[in-house]
Amino acid sequence: MGYMKLFGSSGIRGIANKEITPELALNVGLVLGSRKKTAVIGRDPRVSAPMIEHALIAGMTAAGCAVTEIGLVSTPTLAYAAREYECGVMVTASHNPSEYVGIKLWNPDGMAFDSAQQEEIEKAIEDKDFSRVPWNLIGKFEEDGSAIRAHMNMIKKLVGNSSLKVVLDCGCGAGGTITPYLLQELGCEVITLNAQPDGHFPARKPEPNDENLSMLKKAVVDFGANLGIAHDGDADRMMAVDEKGNFVSGDEMLAIFGRYECSGRKGTVVVPVDTSMMVDDSLQGSEIVRTRVGDVYVAEGIKQCGAIYGGEPSGSWIFPKISYCPDGIYAAAKLVEIVKEKKLSELREELPRYATKREAFPCANEKKTEFMKKVKAKLEPLGKVLDIDGIRVEMENGWVLVRPSGTEAKVRITAEARENVDEIFEMAEKIVKEALE
Repeated sequence: MGYMKLFGSSGIRGIANKEITPELALNVGLVLGSRKKTAVIGRDPRVSAPMIEHALIAGMTAAGCAVTEIGLVSTPTLAYAAREYECGVMVTASHNPSEYVGIKLWNPDGMAFDSAQQEEIEKAIEDKDFSRVPWNLIGKFEEDGSAIRAHMNMIKKLVGNSSLKVVLDCGCGAGGTITPYLLQELGCEVITLNAQPDGHFPARKPEPNDENLSMLKKAVVDFGANLGIAHDGDADRMMAVDEKGNFVSGDEMLAIFGRYECSGRKGTVVVPVDTSMMVDDSLQGSEIVRTRVGDVYVAEGIKQCGAIYGGEPSGSWIFPKISYCPDGIYAAAKLVEIVKEKKLSELREELPRYATKREAFPCANEKKTEFMKKVKAKLEPLGKVLDIDGIRVEMENGWVLVRPSGTEAKVRITAEARENVDEIFEMAEKIVKEALE
């Protein structure tokens, strides 16, 4: 029997009060509370977050689960707090615009619920497979304000002090509750932008990409800072700007953190299929494992192969020694420690650079399966094929990835080459256009 698909690659997410309603949250809470005895819950500053959070708490306690609420916190803070409970629940839509809200579920080790756990919840909601307890067994509810301090103390034990001048753009998200204070306690001079949490995200869009960070890039130069740091809405992501005001790409960040984590030891690093070969070439001697796109899949890959580090170019950095949750707060502190030794622009200059070309083509969702079969047949003879998420072909001179969008009626081509990227791209484009006919 097919049942309603609720979970995407980042939990349950959609427009507040339209796709993600209090009724849905109540049902998720009832299902979760019927299966877990204790839970910890937190939220980002979205306007709709308290509404969804209260519905989840009502459902979990009605099913007999004891719930501890830790308030407005970053996602990594919630995931770290989950270590003392049977599960963690975060109300967030991460880097999505303000009208979105979502529910993300965490295991005690900081790993998001995997596909099997998600399916169990979807099926239980569909089958109404949950129970309400009698009045005298309703789950206990309490509030706890110590989670942010506990997360900060853990990071301070692992990261050295620094006296750098840092401009920090919290994007009016949950990062404002922790990162400015942490960096200050580590000895930095911190200049904050948009550090007041505001669920309308008035200053900039929540995603910390190049086009959304013009204010940060200007501020770093104007204040003569050593670097700039930016978070998304729930601070599981962290991106950076060097001291010259240049945005540092996600592939560069992956390589910089990877070199630091792998220095002096050989280990495995896990990245998604759309990651640049800059990472492979910067981390010679380390094994690079590729997964499907999505930080959940990267985290699963890290766990499966015992990797020392992994991440996604979108800004998710996962350090398994602390958690399987992408931790933008720890990453910010770590980057400050790294930049203390060498300027961020110099670290970037040490990395190899290759030309990349990307384009999207319209493709109806119902035609994607047939289309990908045709593309695979044409691409397979050309090199080493990886087909876990789209088709990635590695050739002598570079690689190409043809991947259907998970959210839109499109397919995307990404090509990267040591030289002549147009040649590889045009070959893939020809194959894609023929397959679309």
